[in-house]
Amino acid sequence: MLRRGLRVGAVGALVVAGLGSGAALAADQPQRDQLWIQAPDEQAVTVAPQDGAARYRSLDLGLYHDNDDFAVTDGRLTVDASGLAGVAEVAWPDNCAPDETGTVAVCDTGDVPTRHSAQVSLKVRAVAGAALGAQGTIGYSAQATGGPDGTLVAPEGFTTSVTVGSGPDLGFGAPKNTTGVAPGTELTVPASVTNTGNETAHGFSVRLWATYGLDVVTRYPQCTYTGPDDSGSAPPATRVTCSFDTDVAPGATVELPEPLRLAVNGRALTERFDYEVEPGDGATDLDTSDNYRAWNIAADNIADFAARGTVVSGAAGDTVTATVGFADLGPAWVGNVSSGDPVAVVHFHLPEGTTATAMPSTCRNAWTSGDDPAVGHYACTLPIWTQPGLDVTFPFKLRIDRVVPGATGHVVVKPYYGTTFPFDPNTDNNTAEVVLDPAA
Repeated sequence: MLRRGLRVGAVGALVVAGLGSGAALAADQPQRDQLWIQAPDEQAVTVAPQDGAARYRSLDLGLYHDNDDFAVTDGRLTVDASGLAGVAEVAWPDNCAPDETGTVAVCDTGDVPTRHSAQVSLKVRAVAGAALGAQGTIGYSAQATGGPDGTLVAPEGFTTSVTVGSGPDLGFGAPKNTTGVAPGTELTVPASVTNTGNETAHGFSVRLWATYGLDVVTRYPQCTYTGPDDSGSAPPATRVTCSFDTDVAPGATVELPEPLRLAVNGRALTERFDYEVEPGDGATDLDTSDNYRAWNIAADNIADFAARGTVVSGAAGDTVTATVGFADLGPAWVGNVSSGDPVAVVHFHLPEGTTATAMPSTCRNAWTSGDDPAVGHYACTLPIWTQPGLDVTFPFKLRIDRVVPGATGHVVVKPYYGTTFPFDPNTDNNTAEVVLDPAA
């Protein structure tokens, strides 16, 4: 969803993914696990020239499973390339053992992780004589040792459709995530453009998107720059659109006019830099899977989240306004730009003897079986990002049903998932009191 959302929105469109239920399994409920095959739905190969062989193209495959409470080992991925007859052929890597036909192989993936990763890298190319548009299919099956029953088997039906095509195929190499970067550091983006297609790209366009903690230092005359705008509801970002007239021949790699530099500013925390390339002159890219990259950059910084309490007074029967709140004391901003989850949730436990009669639309009843039934509990969600200096208030109308001496409510700032913020070293101010004084 993230990949598709960013492409549709022309790099920088934020994907607000489903927030999920967050429900936990009961302690006595049997645990489950499932094995999955990671394989692309589609793969393009270039047509073979009349006087030679086509170039091989990489096809990365892997296995993963759901539940990290189980160790899953001895992964076996069976790859059936017999459906490529007359269209394409496969070169098997060392961790695959093909049968006597050379079209079906069992590949050893070793230990199976719980995150996507490539453990098998095939090479695929069109066979001589395969026409443009010809298609074939690679099928997969897999099993591994582990899980609740000792063996995991992947569902059936995973396939890759292979199509013979022609055209430029521009792409970036995959960047490695960067952590522990000090604010003030400058970084160089690994943004070399390579054409793995069989036709020249006559120019290319590049689109860039940098989150709020990153400044785009390099300024190309071929580009337009907008943002960051921190006055709207969307997370602020810098957006760049470029058009270069450099030709990129098949097999060639070209650099941008000068290195693309980013500065990690004082707001930085968990940052992302997205970049995308497309061939110019109206050409269609042969395979878009490597056109877009996202570089995750974690800064060595903190953000101090604080809860805001209040003091109200009234007599039995009165309705009073209790305004609770949240503040980001900085110095970093925080944005859940990938997940789309609220950046924090403000939990308001009412003073005993009061009832909430009105509240903001972003707040809901959050009473759980662990709460005191005599005390109301409400949860107010924040947007998916916050910046230093942000102060958000949530006014509640409270009816005082009865005066309880010493009644004190409290406000707690928590993550949407989990209990603590790893970037917030000061947990003392994550909680604040709401004091109800009897009317004089």
